[in-house]
Amino acid sequence: MAWELKSDRPIYTQLQDYIKLGIISGRYLPGDKLPSVRDLAEEAAVNPNTMQKALAELERLGMVYTQRTSGRFITEDIKMIEDLKESIAKEHITEFFETMKKIGFSIQETIQMIEKEAKELTI
Repeated sequence: MAWELKSDRPIYTQLQDYIKLGIISGRYLPGDKLPSVRDLAEEAAVNPNTMQKALAELERLGMVYTQRTSGRFITEDIKMIEDLKESIAKEHITEFFETMKKIGFSIQETIQMIEKEAKELTI
């Protein structure tokens, strides 16, 4: 996954979201050691201080933890990861339904469209 950072939100929050996505998608597994702040910052092409701020916030949220002298690791709390995954999915679904409503589709029409597209994708 490429780091696609935009100017519409603070960079550190986008970095947090990218790492969260990596956690819930399985790119980073529970208990995995994260690359160093410097390596992550280089990979994302951001200032190490910005990456540090993002990681500190993820640590505050319990998504990562620090082991002295060993680095940062992904939480081993599977329930927290699953809850985050569900929460993010719900946010996207709600946003999608709100957009469909704005362009004139009812919930039922939207569901029918989703079902139709899903059938076509599985063929």
